[in-house]
Amino acid sequence: MELKNEQRLPVSRQKAWEALNDPDVLAACIPGCESLERVDDHNYDATVNTKVGPVKARFTGRVTLENLQPPESYTLSFEGNSGQAGFARGSADVYLDEEPDGGCRVRYDVSATVGGKLAQLGSRLVKGAAEKNASEFFGNFTRHLGGEPEGAAEEAAAGSGQAAQAEGGGDSPRTGYWPWVAGGAVVVLVIIILLL
Repeated sequence: MELKNEQRLPVSRQKAWEALNDPDVLAACIPGCESLERVDDHNYDATVNTKVGPVKARFTGRVTLENLQPPESYTLSFEGNSGQAGFARGSADVYLDEEPDGGCRVRYDVSATVGGKLAQLGSRLVKGAAEKNASEFFGNFTRHLGGEPEGAAEEAAAGSGQAAQAEGGGDSPRTGYWPWVAGGAVVVLVIIILLL
């Protein structure tokens, strides 16, 4: 599975780097995170409860930081396991770019492999869950930094439009709504690797 995206943050690159290396901040922002502990300067252990489609699992994983270029970039490798539910492993290249207005942009390029029941669900479902969870993480993280997530105003307007439709008795489907609400173990691991 390949996942590539970027997110604007309302703080300087240095502040974003510091927050992305704070296990307490990350644990509070990662969906389903039960624990995130620093093993040493380059390794973190995580435990996450998650669901992708019909598969519910408690994953434990390790994230290793490599090629550190503070506060500009790093590479992360990760591996997580949940017994029969499956496993996830891979790596991510993460870049923090300064923006002219004083904010910064986080770009990431992830390559991951999944196995077990997760692999049987199909890459489209797992990738969709990963993208949804990444979006949820960045929303939480941006709010933690005192900003408003990108697209929040549009989402609020869409949500109120859907509510008005529901009150009016319209039965059209909720466009843009992700059917896999809980997100995926891969995503949680990907989010961790993206942000440590």
